[in-house]
Amino acid sequence: AVTVMLVAATPLANFIEKNPTIVMLALAFLLMIGTTLIAEGMGFHVPKGYIYAAMAFSGFVEGLNMFSRRAARRRKPGAESEPKA
Repeated sequence: AVTVMLVAATPLANFIEKNPTIVMLALAFLLMIGTTLIAEGMGFHVPKGYIYAAMAFSGFVEGLNMFSRRAARRRKPGAESEPKA
């Protein structure tokens, strides 16, 4: 396990550096899980399917945002085709 963490540390750090919104997404996941644990500690039952669905949807939307930002960076500012006179 230690070897896997050491090997994965640099690629993960580079990924997080290139995509800072992932940090906000991870913090939101932690907040959601913490709130769920507090609610369950107070006797409220929160179905795990709701939590997993919210996390999957958030991850999917963030993936779309990353794809969109990458596509926008690849396009050149004046690359739109304009009709010539």
